[in-house]
Amino acid sequence: MKDRPAVKRFDDGSTIWEHTFEHFKVKVYVPFSPLKDSLVNYGYEAPYLLYFEENELTCEEAKKTADELGFSEIAASKESSVVFVMTTCKGGWAMETKELFKELIANSKIHQYHKDGYAILINKVFNTDDGYAIRGAIFRTYIYAHGAAADYVAANLCQTIDGQGLWGLADITPTCCILDELSIVPVIGRRDMPIASIGNSFEINTAIEMQTDIFFMSDILDVKVLYKEFLSHFLRWGWVGELSAPADFEGLDMTEEFCEAVVKTTPDNYGDYEGSEEHGIGYIAYYNNDLFKKERVPLMLCFHGGGDSAMHIAQVSRWYRVAHDHDFLLVCVEDHLNSTASETIELLSILKDKYPIDETRVYATGFSMGGCKTWDLYQEYPDIFAGMAPMDATFPVGYNLYNNPSPVEINKDCPVPLFYVGGEETPLPELPFQEIKCFERMAYVFKVNDLATPYSVTFEDKENWPDRIWGISGDEVFRYKDEDRNSILTVNTFKSRDGRTYTAFASVSGQGHECRYHSCENAWLFLKRFSRKDGRIIIDQG
Repeated sequence: MKDRPAVKRFDDGSTIWEHTFEHFKVKVYVPFSPLKDSLVNYGYEAPYLLYFEENELTCEEAKKTADELGFSEIAASKESSVVFVMTTCKGGWAMETKELFKELIANSKIHQYHKDGYAILINKVFNTDDGYAIRGAIFRTYIYAHGAAADYVAANLCQTIDGQGLWGLADITPTCCILDELSIVPVIGRRDMPIASIGNSFEINTAIEMQTDIFFMSDILDVKVLYKEFLSHFLRWGWVGELSAPADFEGLDMTEEFCEAVVKTTPDNYGDYEGSEEHGIGYIAYYNNDLFKKERVPLMLCFHGGGDSAMHIAQVSRWYRVAHDHDFLLVCVEDHLNSTASETIELLSILKDKYPIDETRVYATGFSMGGCKTWDLYQEYPDIFAGMAPMDATFPVGYNLYNNPSPVEINKDCPVPLFYVGGEETPLPELPFQEIKCFERMAYVFKVNDLATPYSVTFEDKENWPDRIWGISGDEVFRYKDEDRNSILTVNTFKSRDGRTYTAFASVSGQGHECRYHSCENAWLFLKRFSRKDGRIIIDQG
């Protein structure tokens, strides 16, 4: 959408707006939610409730329908919306194709900038305005359809669908389909397609059960029961459309703690808070419930990619699971593109006052723009961190994530244990063979971490590199199979001139622009051996 939607407001604090795309119209109804003023983005966890209209409703009818059926209460619990979808095809639903759903998902985002159910696609880093989108997490796409609309879903959407995801082509298969009063037998193309059958015949229900392993049946539509007992149990994990269960923090005996802090705004802040005296930072802390029985605990700061959220990076990458399995405190920082490296260090000070953090074991990681934030910390505050794992991105050396020169002299001689990883099939520049800035970043690390092997290759001669990705191979090369994704994490480790190994450069076969649990866990296993005391790096050889 190029233009900001014209929002209609109701007396109860709810809103609605309309827009016509090429294949469909939407009415996006946003019930009032007490979470609206939170600094934490609930977008990833919020259900994306799609109501495919059999006959076009007015705005007032859409609101009444959402309220009376119970969709509104579910949406409000996570600051979400109910999106009413109507085909614009001249032949109606009977003639509509998958292109409607592909276009819908391509125009759905959980961007950190949002209001009244629409995402505001402003890129503060490159100062571009990319328009607007429907706010919704494509990982939790729940479709309700009745009658002719249900027949359309049954014939077209209960199967694998490839389309435009958050970062390029992806499996965008709906998470669940709720089919109310069908007149046809669904064509279900995968066993992991959850289907809720409402008010359908014995013959249709029998046919559905034969095609899917995940089936819910009821004679009546009770949205609250349906969501609690069925829909909320599923999401499409990551970038590959794999059906999974949402994180069960109670079952893991973990806490997911939503918090806010206030920091002083620094002069180099060119984000939303530029010129202000102070501003808030939201964050989510993940920890095992018995973690703080220990005297002091390790901390991993984690930064999300541009256009997503703290909750998204924690759960899609499953960093929370790494924290659970290896018993450390994970803090995912929200909307970090609007905070500087210096403000992040003030946040760290606040965290140290709140939690029993081992100051010798503070680490940082991030994906995409979060990787760039991690590089900012490497450049500006190296002596604070025991290790860093930037992933899948870099800015030119000496520049920060605002694409501005660093406000201080960058790190030139303070080694920081480092585990960097990128995808071998990514459409974006992440690895040295892909773009000069990635090559120069690697050369920079070679100097700062004082590596024994000289980085003697040139970017211009990359066709003749001994190692096609990095230019040169590590002193040791390790390969770890990712059984979940049938790919290989190849890790090149390099010794520094003091004879110790602080540096690992890794790549993942078959990986696009994404962040995987397998990489995150291996990053932690590498970094956890390091601590920093009185500015010196100490290695736990055990």
